[in-house]
Amino acid sequence: MKLFYFALCISFVILLVTNLAWIISNIYMFIVSGIESIITGQTLIENIYYSKFLRWLILFDIIWWIIGFGYILKQKSYKTNSSLHYLENLPLTERRICVIMPTYNEELSIKHVVEDFKKQEFVEDVIVIDNKSTDNTVKIARESGAKVVEKIENKGYSHSLVMGLNEALKTDANIIAMTESDGTFNGYDLEKMVPYLNNCDMVVGSRQSQVISEKGNQNSGFFVWANFLLAKLIQIKYLSLDHMGIINLTDVGCVYRIMKREALEKIINELTYPGSDKPVGGVGIGLYITMFGIENDLKIIEIPITFNRRIGRSKLTGAGVGKTIKIGLRFLWLILVS
Repeated sequence: MKLFYFALCISFVILLVTNLAWIISNIYMFIVSGIESIITGQTLIENIYYSKFLRWLILFDIIWWIIGFGYILKQKSYKTNSSLHYLENLPLTERRICVIMPTYNEELSIKHVVEDFKKQEFVEDVIVIDNKSTDNTVKIARESGAKVVEKIENKGYSHSLVMGLNEALKTDANIIAMTESDGTFNGYDLEKMVPYLNNCDMVVGSRQSQVISEKGNQNSGFFVWANFLLAKLIQIKYLSLDHMGIINLTDVGCVYRIMKREALEKIINELTYPGSDKPVGGVGIGLYITMFGIENDLKIIEIPITFNRRIGRSKLTGAGVGKTIKIGLRFLWLILVS
């Protein structure tokens, strides 16, 4: 089914580009040769009607839609086991939260972020995984009360995130939270995220709501819409007709999330390649955790969270359209092939 979905998406892009190219070229030809067409008695409509290329294009379009409809029908019963994919109420009698956050040269924000999360109810541990910072991040994090894990070499953001998840499992926490160290997320959102764990295994944040986002945050309009479109691509991949999919997503790039300990234990060994500490999905590790969780029958829900302007300079997103496009293409590839 993954290969079929991949082929369906790629063929859609090819057909979309071909259709647009045909429309644009015909409009151009009409503008250039419009007077001549009138003189010779041919109109744009006649040119379209007698076009063999158009007939083939329409045929391929129809075939794609028939196959696409077949895919939708096949997904009608996807993830609809009543004991695995529907309402369950299992209240957490105890709440012990461990918060993990990767860092790299975040001396301007780390004190604020650590102290913000440490003061939240039920938070017992804050673990900072430092990706070999060259500033005072480690010193400030420790002084602020965090446990700091220092890496001997810079292996990237995703490597730090997976390392942090493994460190969290060494604590007695029954709720694991992932967040950023740049000040973009607020600890008080845990208060609204945690209750959802009575009904699901993972709660993912969405930064798409304008009214709870600080003006001037790093999510540009391009980034917001790219995130939204990729999110819907995932939703279609895991489509079930009864409920528009096993998950409703609007934001694929949000790392801020919480999950039950047993949910993390179920997937943790699959977050790196066999015999390696290299994370699957690279920069898209958060996206991969969501998708892999769905495929392993974790109940996942997305809720709106507050989103601030970052403190300091972005190392990943918000650093320019070119870099954002590159990350988006990685996300797209991960969605199609995973």
